[in-house]
Amino acid sequence: MARPSKTAEIDYSRAHDLTYGLLARATCPPERPFVLLKDTDKKGLRLRITQAGGKHWQFETRLKSGKLFTRALGEWPTISIEEARRKAHDLRGLTEQGLDPRDLERQQAEAEQAERDRLAAEAEASKAREALDALTVGQVWAAYIEERRPHWGELHCRDHIIKAAPGGLPSKRRGADKDAKTRPGPLAPLMPLKLRDLDTATIERWAATEGKTRPSSARLAWRLLTVFLGWCAEHPQYRAILPAQNPAKSRKAREALGKPGVKSDVLTREQLPAWFAQVRQIQNPVIAAALQVMLLTGARPGEVMSLRWDDLNTQWKGITIRDKVEGSREIPLTPYVAALLAALPRRNQWVFSSAYALDMSAANIKRRATKAAKKGTDTPLGDVKNRSAEGRLTIPNAPHTRACKAAGLEGLTLHGLRRSFASLTEWLEIPAGVVAQIQGHKPSATAEKHYKRRPLDLLRLHHERIEAWVLEQAGVKFDAKAEPARLSVVM
Repeated sequence: MARPSKTAEIDYSRAHDLTYGLLARATCPPERPFVLLKDTDKKGLRLRITQAGGKHWQFETRLKSGKLFTRALGEWPTISIEEARRKAHDLRGLTEQGLDPRDLERQQAEAEQAERDRLAAEAEASKAREALDALTVGQVWAAYIEERRPHWGELHCRDHIIKAAPGGLPSKRRGADKDAKTRPGPLAPLMPLKLRDLDTATIERWAATEGKTRPSSARLAWRLLTVFLGWCAEHPQYRAILPAQNPAKSRKAREALGKPGVKSDVLTREQLPAWFAQVRQIQNPVIAAALQVMLLTGARPGEVMSLRWDDLNTQWKGITIRDKVEGSREIPLTPYVAALLAALPRRNQWVFSSAYALDMSAANIKRRATKAAKKGTDTPLGDVKNRSAEGRLTIPNAPHTRACKAAGLEGLTLHGLRRSFASLTEWLEIPAGVVAQIQGHKPSATAEKHYKRRPLDLLRLHHERIEAWVLEQAGVKFDAKAEPARLSVVM
């Protein structure tokens, strides 16, 4: 067949052997919006020519499903004839197999997106792992305290803070040198370590070091650390970087810290006169009363010092003790204890109050805060240890130690008074369950735990007997039938 003339009018109703020259002179007639110049070589390939002069490749065919498939292949001459034919050839091959190129492209796009998501997730996971690997014991320890603080008592929370404290602050110990600094807590050497590096060998080395200098404090720190690592194991983000077994639960670490000795500081019957004589001579009547109440009730020192006037029921002669075991318990308000408390000044809500915080005007608070800021220390009002800032006494260890030294009873601690109460009741053969209920110990037998509930009157029967016997052995003259002194309010 003869080649068409280069000047002949193009017949758009039939297919042509597409050449560069043909495409260059192809135009859209003025009476039509566009025309299609079809290719004889590749079925479905054509050049769409618009009235505005645009020339774009198209591929069009009908799928086996009956749907019309059209695909734009690009603009001519950017896309050459050969490239357009290659694209048309590929599309024709897919459609003749019954495939819809759009479905394949959508699947490919989804696969590519899934791959991008996977890579992004891996990058995020890698970043999270790096962040976890960089976490120090101190950072996780702080998060642990913050989460558990609502479930802890104040002293337990303070133990966690003190045992991990870095030290180096001005010492507040009485009699300490002006330049004395606080020592780092036993756990302080572990705080800068990465959590992932806190393995059994590290803890064993730490225990061997601390066990030589302060075994008692280190044993408490080790117990706190063991529970902390158990908490970490319950959180997936921390569990992933810790050994499967709690690294603190090591026989070597336990042996390095040693076993706590059995505390035997206790008042015997023969020592009662000397102890009472010296304690009753303490110039501060509030401290003298507090120490006697500790012995005569067997309560924990912290329980006694936190007593409020609202906790005393003078009508039914009872005392509500804030108990760390059951939350609270009620014990009898015995005659001598009632007389001691009735003689105390009622300065504020606290039974064992302090005159330290009476002036709490705004000007005085500001003055104290300014003074503390100049020293670089916390204001006394925010000091956890300084209970006197709240208007109540701190636990009177020092006055008791001095009294015991004068009585020849060195080594007797405040908790030893609690042991003394339990030990002295043996002379009277008081039922063990009665003593445990007064002291706030957990029941040790099934009957005590589930069946026996002693009312306050029954406890009073035994408790008043205990008090009277102790006072008799101590040589303290007291008339239980005399009316206690009226409570006074200090203005």
